[in-house]
Amino acid sequence: MTIKELAFISSHKEDDVNELLLHARQYPDIDMKVAAQQIQGWQTAKRKIPQWSATEGMLFPPHLSLEQCSSEQTAGYKAQLALHCLEEWKDKMESCYAESVPFADLTGGFGVDAVTIAAALPSAMLSFVEVNPELCACARHNFPLLGVERFEVFNKPCQEVLDTLPHQFLIFIDPARRDLQGRKTVALSDCTPDITTLQQQMMEKAEVVMVKLSPMLDLSEARRSLEGLREIHVVSVGGECKEVLLLLDREWGSDADVRVKCVNIKSGGTDSFNFLWNESQTAEAEYAEALGGWLYEPNASVMKAGAYKLVGRRFGLKKLSANSHLYTSDTLVEGFPGRTFKLDSTYTMSKKDVRRLKERTSKANITVRNFPLKVDELRKRLKISEGGSDYLFATTLADQSHLLLLCSKAGE
Repeated sequence: MTIKELAFISSHKEDDVNELLLHARQYPDIDMKVAAQQIQGWQTAKRKIPQWSATEGMLFPPHLSLEQCSSEQTAGYKAQLALHCLEEWKDKMESCYAESVPFADLTGGFGVDAVTIAAALPSAMLSFVEVNPELCACARHNFPLLGVERFEVFNKPCQEVLDTLPHQFLIFIDPARRDLQGRKTVALSDCTPDITTLQQQMMEKAEVVMVKLSPMLDLSEARRSLEGLREIHVVSVGGECKEVLLLLDREWGSDADVRVKCVNIKSGGTDSFNFLWNESQTAEAEYAEALGGWLYEPNASVMKAGAYKLVGRRFGLKKLSANSHLYTSDTLVEGFPGRTFKLDSTYTMSKKDVRRLKERTSKANITVRNFPLKVDELRKRLKISEGGSDYLFATTLADQSHLLLLCSKAGE
């Protein structure tokens, strides 16, 4: 980019990119396509990876690569996990990794995960593998700006590089989850590259393999398909499930139970719920014969992990029904991994009760759990607007009756 183009990008980085493109003829000295990519990239980074947007001189790739990259929160969680693995191995491997910790990212992308993990590992030596040449060029330019100096970039398919890599402490891989037609895939074998065929080679090349997968992944399939599966981490941010992380360890016995950790990263801290896979499979739920004064909704990570029965059993709660995934108690239970509500009143779907509900509130945050109507349909039926401090749960009890539960959030 020319000096003029760099100055243009700097002075217009807060502007509407579409408007700039519409008026491109007003700037004959500016390659507007290049400038628009950098401006849009900076704007996305400001929202998703603020530290990168605050770093002067960064180069940004096309929009899709930025939308697919990890956020600062999820990348930071992977870095903490990698450091925890290193601490577990420290006594055994201190002589091997006394001078540097070799770490390979086999599907580098824009490099957010690679840079964040490398920054957490002491004296990391990063092998960054990426098939897209533009992303490789961004990595070579950006990494030194971000403080990563010991790295090598390989512009090749990871299968080719894996054969030639020296032994690593950690291998990270984030296979693409779209097929040739751009459709999303959820099966392990449909991802690119296919980790089911690479797992043995990766485990021979590293002490630990970390695999990032879609939150749409069937965890039971991962349990069946992958050898050496030591841990499953289900990571949410602000209540939305973002990714599933798998740790593979060649020393983990095939008959050993898998550890599962459900994490929800939020502004006030982090919720976590840990259990063993077999513990969740054998847990039995206790169902409520009547509603107590408190209502509990598990966070997205617990729901994704399928720990519906276990979370209730662990906290001494009663489940409303087999498929509702809501819980109740007579007294407040602290530390629940999700949202906690004070149950104020209950209503049926009868005309009389709906009228009573509308007299009580005209605005509420509606959630549907195992109910015949969707949120929009129910809102239209009730004529209640969105928002406010009231929370309305539409659900089904164990006796198959439909109820509307009007709640207020605990602590408010």
